[in-house]
Formats: sequence, structure tokens, C-alpha cells
Amino acid sequence: MDTGRDDRLGEFRGLAGPYWALRPVRGGPEWEAEPREVRLADPMERLRAEIARRNALSSEGRP
Repeated sequence: MDTGRDDRLGEFRGLAGPYWALRPVRGGPEWEAEPREVRLADPMERLRAEIARRNALSSEGRP
């Protein structure tokens, strides 16, 4: 969760200099986050993100 961007949820993709590269769970462009402004998502936040990802894939006809 990127607390510097209104608790935006993203998957860690790697380092980008002094920043962490995050990407939306459902796909999309990566963004850079200050490591001190990133926290682990709690179990409910992770569940909501996984459900949203699966719903997006399902609507595209993918399992």
C-alpha cells in the first residue's frame, strides 16, 4: 500500500534507484514510491485486490 498516494495498492516490481517500482494488481503502468511510504497490505486489502484481479480477467474471458 502506497500511503503517499492515498493507500494505492500495488505489487512490488523492483527497485528504481532509491524508489520502489509498484504496479497495479489488475495491470497498468508502474509508478515509483518512496519506500518509507509503503506498507504491507492487510489480509482484507489483499483479498479485495485478488477478487478485483480475477473479476477483471473473467470479464476478458480468461480464467
